[in-house]
Amino acid sequence: MEELNIQNQRDTMNSSSKLVLYNFSHSSCSWRVRFALKLKGLDYEYKAVNLVKGEQFSREFEQLNPLHYVPVLVDGDVVVSDSLAILLYLEEKYPQRPLLPDDHRRKALNLQVANIVCCSIQPLHMVTLVKRIEEKVGPEEGILWALSTIEKGFYALEKLLKDFATKFATGEALYMADVFLAPEIDTVALRFNIDMSAFPILNRVYEAYKTVPEFRASSPEAQPDAVFFTPPA
Repeated sequence: MEELNIQNQRDTMNSSSKLVLYNFSHSSCSWRVRFALKLKGLDYEYKAVNLVKGEQFSREFEQLNPLHYVPVLVDGDVVVSDSLAILLYLEEKYPQRPLLPDDHRRKALNLQVANIVCCSIQPLHMVTLVKRIEEKVGPEEGILWALSTIEKGFYALEKLLKDFATKFATGEALYMADVFLAPEIDTVALRFNIDMSAFPILNRVYEAYKTVPEFRASSPEAQPDAVFFTPPA
């Protein structure tokens, strides 16, 4: 990856309105933002941050996000990290192709689903946490912890979506819930070999996501830095 040059980037921010996304191809959090940008039809510059090589700990990247997490979105003189914060920012700044419905019940549900994925499921099966549990508790405990966390979250989502899901999670159109669900389901189904037949609603909408061009275009395999990393079997 080319060296991150944050200072030069900021020097040219005011001369260009193009969004800049610092992300990693196989980060599901990054995938959410790429998916949203594609759905909104927003052009952006792709800046790869290779998590395997530890580029998130570089001094340059720390200027953008002291937590050393991707994704980070730069929009002129605005810097936003965290996928949910980024999507809420995009929704307000770029209202075209809304990712939140007008109906208040469905809007609340979309926000709830997004929050469940990004706070109650994905962080609890991160590679670093699973490895830490294996080191401190036992070699099999990390995977067992991850599976229990995913299953608990997925069962909750099944109950929340049962009266709303049709083609997609909360109706016939793609919304923020889908932007969070699609990368999460794809990632855990592969990494942890989840039997999605146990979650019929999530399984059905996941099959629908696979037909969406923006989902495929934002997938890890379609990104320029995908060659840097092979996901675990």
